[in-house]
Amino acid sequence: MKKTLLTIIACALALTGCAQKSEKVLVAYFSATGTTAKVAATLAEATGATLYEIQPETRYTDADLDWRDQESRSSLEMKDPACRPAIVKDLQDAASYSTIYVGFPVWWGTAPREINTFLESYDLSGKTVILFATSGGSDLSQANAEFKEAYPALVWKDGKVLGNASTAAELQAWAESL
Repeated sequence: MKKTLLTIIACALALTGCAQKSEKVLVAYFSATGTTAKVAATLAEATGATLYEIQPETRYTDADLDWRDQESRSSLEMKDPACRPAIVKDLQDAASYSTIYVGFPVWWGTAPREINTFLESYDLSGKTVILFATSGGSDLSQANAEFKEAYPALVWKDGKVLGNASTAAELQAWAESL
């Protein structure tokens, strides 16, 4: 009887462990120049996640990305908090992921508007979302605060700016620390 009870407990614990390890993780990213794409690919590799590119329907040109030009596409989008640039909506199984890392380059101290479009395009209620970014000098404090306020149905963990040369081991350690 004791042996049977111990066997049942051991099997239950093993199944619980397997269920936790089978959690589906997604690394979704927007990258206008390829920098964030490289970090996202390394993060996906380090965490065993599925990699997904958030693609604008119309790709950005160099002129579109000229932050010094107040009339450039990116400048106009970032001036308008309600702007939601169209994205390719081809993520078929968004509901199956329990944790979603969302990456982007920092623009004007926060995330490009494509990130809002992505978050609003899929029902991610109750999903754990962790932002990560690439930047030449900005942090994620503004984006973390803005997104927590704008999307309260998501479970937010504070993200961070990741170095362009981050290794898989460094990213795995960061992911495990969350």
